[in-house]
Amino acid sequence: MSPNIKIVQPSGILDSTKVAEFRQEINESVRNGAQIILIDFKDVTFMDSSGLGALVLALKTVRAEHRKLFICSINEQIKMLFELTSMDRVFDIFADRDAFHQATAAES
Repeated sequence: MSPNIKIVQPSGILDSTKVAEFRQEINESVRNGAQIILIDFKDVTFMDSSGLGALVLALKTVRAEHRKLFICSINEQIKMLFELTSMDRVFDIFADRDAFHQATAAES
């Protein structure tokens, strides 16, 4: 794995009780020089609107530094939330880490 890729893997319920920790991890990743941030939702069971808001802020933070943010392994509930809010058109979403690595390897 390339050193400029940081994988963030939240777990459980991504709601208002966890967004500060999530945003801190994204901000630290950007500060530490990650060019690409992959958020792996494999272990997230539920995400509410505050989790989605934190994700949008994370995207803005990453893009402001001219970096890239990708998402993978979303479950049906998160997929539905993304579709209802049209966020599936805003984020680059991969089925899983393998699909992400294949796509990014093809770009290099």
